[in-house]
Amino acid sequence: MSLRELAKRVSLSPSLISQIETGKARPSVGSLYALTSALGLSLDRLFTGPDEEGGSPRHAEGQAKPDAEHPNLVVRGTRRKVIELENGVRWERLTAASHPDVDFLFVEYGPGGASATTMMRHSGKEYGIVLRGTLTVTVNFDDYQLGPGDSIAFPSTTPHRLWNAGEEAVQGIWVVTGRHRSTPAGSV
Repeated sequence: MSLRELAKRVSLSPSLISQIETGKARPSVGSLYALTSALGLSLDRLFTGPDEEGGSPRHAEGQAKPDAEHPNLVVRGTRRKVIELENGVRWERLTAASHPDVDFLFVEYGPGGASATTMMRHSGKEYGIVLRGTLTVTVNFDDYQLGPGDSIAFPSTTPHRLWNAGEEAVQGIWVVTGRHRSTPAGSV
């Protein structure tokens, strides 16, 4: 697929896609989901290191491999693979190996950080729990304020957006299942 065709499919400029590809720009969560869906990739593949099948390193510089004693089971907190996204959003993969139908993530939304500028939707279901801060989750145009210990679950096909309106970073655990199925991703 050409860069222009991809850009057309995901409603982004070819220039922005090129900048994301070369590491000169960071995508929003919505853009990242749209790109991976259009390319038929699992989000987890973006975390894949050179020692894992079919991937290239996309993790933060200096990130180490999973625990040497338990390479397919344990990921030490200081060794997670990371994706830094637009607007102060950071995702850390919580699994040592790729799982084709589950994204299991430690997420952080800095002050003002958001999953997208507009509502988005994609295949699957989402489950999340806030550990620190206050996260606003908009699902089907209704806002839910989640504080520490609060959790939420919803079908990802429903228009949604996650954002931090506070002055403190939000941290949580997020699980997305079934995102790699055939329903197209995109903004609403």
